[in-house]
Amino acid sequence: MSTWLEASVRRGILTTRYPASAATADEVPATGRGPRARPGASGGAALADACPVGAIGPETLDQGRCIRCARCLPRGFDFSGPVEASTTDRAALLEPRAAPPLRTADSEAPLRPFSRSLHVFLVDVGSCNACNLEVLALANPYYDSQRLGIFFTNSPRHADVLLVVGVPTPEMAEPLRRAFEALPGPKAVVAVGACPISGGVFRGNPDLTPSLADLVPVDVFVPGCPPTPLGVLDGILRAAGRARREAVP
Repeated sequence: MSTWLEASVRRGILTTRYPASAATADEVPATGRGPRARPGASGGAALADACPVGAIGPETLDQGRCIRCARCLPRGFDFSGPVEASTTDRAALLEPRAAPPLRTADSEAPLRPFSRSLHVFLVDVGSCNACNLEVLALANPYYDSQRLGIFFTNSPRHADVLLVVGVPTPEMAEPLRRAFEALPGPKAVVAVGACPISGGVFRGNPDLTPSLADLVPVDVFVPGCPPTPLGVLDGILRAAGRARREAVP
């Protein structure tokens, strides 16, 4: 019996209570949280060299690059970052080692006027499909994004949110721009996962475009490789200006 079904039997419900209640340990795997240095963690330049994507520097950790590979765990790190790690500021994903919980920058939510009903258009610009699966899980009975007024649409002309997964490839640059232009305003772009944020494991590949932000304006960044469905949901709610525990009538 699957874990989510076992949990639903224990609690007597099928659908998660998130965001009305905080995420439970059963809902978020260890790698669903960003790595953090424990007090006294060591490693220095050797640890930075061991990171395959350059997420760990001599003094900093870039959650936007981290792919949750766990190579840093034997050197004093653990997966203890926040579940709700989305941010409107890319720079907020760069944090000091052993820093306090990530604080996202405050900015005006572009979709606040339409926060009670949002339509999402998913664009894959070159992914491994892991983020796609996590995003599409929001439509299943457990996460049930429709209860929050969040719906997936097959046309960008009917969408408020452009949800982007994968590393932008030259072949997808123009389709992505056209999809963005087709969204009626006001609109928001949410970058899901390390690939659209920083290039992920493909960072530096000469056959890829520089970054998603070079093609379209990005409003919300959701770190992870891949992010959990609840992490993606947090990003959508942030674009809509809705607090996580805000009651939804």
